[in-house]
Amino acid sequence: MDVDSTRVGDGQLTARYRPPFSLVCVFQMSTSQDTNPTVENAKATINNAAEQLKAHPAVKQAQDRFNDYMVQLDKELSRYPIINQLEEKTNIPKAYGAIAAAFTFVCLIFVNALALPVSNTIGWAFPAYLSFRALESPGHDDDVQWLTYWVVFGFLTWVESIALRPVLYYLPYYFPLKTAFVLWLQLPATRGAQTFYHAVYRPVLLNLRGRRATYNSPPSTIPVDGHDKSL
Repeated sequence: MDVDSTRVGDGQLTARYRPPFSLVCVFQMSTSQDTNPTVENAKATINNAAEQLKAHPAVKQAQDRFNDYMVQLDKELSRYPIINQLEEKTNIPKAYGAIAAAFTFVCLIFVNALALPVSNTIGWAFPAYLSFRALESPGHDDDVQWLTYWVVFGFLTWVESIALRPVLYYLPYYFPLKTAFVLWLQLPATRGAQTFYHAVYRPVLLNLRGRRATYNSPPSTIPVDGHDKSL
């Protein structure tokens, strides 16, 4: 405690308390902020700007689109019992959990040490579950989707096993590009594997099979003098 000593007329000392300098400064700053009209005007201006921004038509339209996307994503994720069980256990909405997981994986993809295992996990885990569902379903449409997917994914894995260093040298962002391509192949909303099958995989194999059939066909015959003779 700081004490000021003062001497009165009869020679006696009287003590008077003096608060610390830091407390005085804090008290003065708090009182000046409370009574400063400039601070109050700045707060009011910020609040008005925030309200105007929320009321802007473009912001409202963006919010409506975001809500529509979230509803569609939640509806799509509700088709999978595992995701519904995770939502019940964690009390986290499916859509927000999916966005958080996607953001985490995207961040990990750009870490060199984790790019390969994260990319392969994305390419294997969810398709393995959907392939099991395709095997258990009575139809055969989804079989084309997942058989084609595993052929393409196996080809990419084979390329990585023999030429990963040259690929990364000439294509530094190979793993982010591969992950985006794999997601396009596997997601039910895009079903890129079916598109890849009909646009690339099937025409190439049919062409190779046609050439092989032509190469292995029996020799043609031409009638000469009323008789067929083999060439």
